[in-house]
Amino acid sequence: MYIQRHIEEVLKSAIHEKGALCVTGARQVGKSTVLQTLFGEHRALSLDESRLRRLATEEPEAFFEQFPPPVFVDEIQYAPSLFPYIKIHIDRTGAKGAFLLSGSQRYEMMANITESLAGRINLIDLYGLSMREILGDPFRGEFLPTQEYLDARKPRPVAYNELWAHIWRGFFPEIVGSGTNWRRFYASYVRTYLDRDVSKLAQVGDLLKFEQFMVAMAARTGQLLNIGDVAKDTGISRQTAEKWLSVLVASNLVFILQPYHNSVLQRLIKTPKAYFLDTGLAAYLVGWDNAQVLQNGAMAGAMFESFVISEILKSWTNASGVTPSMRFFFLRDRDGNEIDLLIQHNGVLYPIEIKKHIHCDKHDIAAFKQLEKIPGMQRGDGCVICMAGDVFPITKRDRAVGVCYL
Repeated sequence: MYIQRHIEEVLKSAIHEKGALCVTGARQVGKSTVLQTLFGEHRALSLDESRLRRLATEEPEAFFEQFPPPVFVDEIQYAPSLFPYIKIHIDRTGAKGAFLLSGSQRYEMMANITESLAGRINLIDLYGLSMREILGDPFRGEFLPTQEYLDARKPRPVAYNELWAHIWRGFFPEIVGSGTNWRRFYASYVRTYLDRDVSKLAQVGDLLKFEQFMVAMAARTGQLLNIGDVAKDTGISRQTAEKWLSVLVASNLVFILQPYHNSVLQRLIKTPKAYFLDTGLAAYLVGWDNAQVLQNGAMAGAMFESFVISEILKSWTNASGVTPSMRFFFLRDRDGNEIDLLIQHNGVLYPIEIKKHIHCDKHDIAAFKQLEKIPGMQRGDGCVICMAGDVFPITKRDRAVGVCYL
């Protein structure tokens, strides 16, 4: 069953703006499904199919003679030789939306796009299903802890156990609302990712070590990124660990949240935080075999934080098609003051704390006072996203906000 995606309006608009539209995202987040659903007039071809991949890589000109546009090419990163011919066609015809492309490995793809299709292509990010999409909620606003947003949001409360079932199960379309076996799905997912994407990268020579690296990163989701410790636990060099992390980021499996910097606040920690974007995949890698064990386990707080960060990212990306990496930060200083998320929007900083408990008070937002030390900075409304089912005031401009309001 097709679950309507909130990014559809963005895609319908973007296809008319440039000669090509490319949707990037992790494997199996629904890229080809949404594109074929919206643009059925484009012939769909997948370069996962060896015969087509061989034709595209060895005879790219013949590929488009046999399959002229409008055409949709899935897993385009396997055939960078196609990009010059896409450029030639766009420049010759000026046609908008002649080429639909999708890819799950930005690491290889972006250099070719930058070189060949600059100014000729729209790049759109797609993540796994959001809770809004799963619940059939039509609301499409970008999350901000403002009164205007909260007044517009009319969510359906989600029961505690139901929420943890979603966090544990994950947000790939195939795993949502189906009878698919959880363990078999993720075992197959990891194997396919390693065999089809990672094995083709020159900087990854040992797939077993890379899988161990994925496990080490999943165990640290929601934490400060100490790449040296990850390297030590995996038995690889720090340089190799940094390269492999860039592969996970380029594969849209991991999101790096950068620390907030300001010259006035001298004691800020400059280490980023890393988040697995799909909590189900992280749970599988670390070995949490059911939702109840996960919600009561040592990683419950980190998993809940990873889920919230991912949902906020989805709300912004689904509204624009662009991941707002340069708008999102966290703040932490050497005295232990921490703000889990800062959203910078129109010159205003909105502080957000994330707690998996239900009852929140001023203690949970104590670190928000750090923002008052920054001269000239405009501080917006703040909130604690928690397990409450509603919105409750903490101060005049700070609230406890139930997770269902994401």
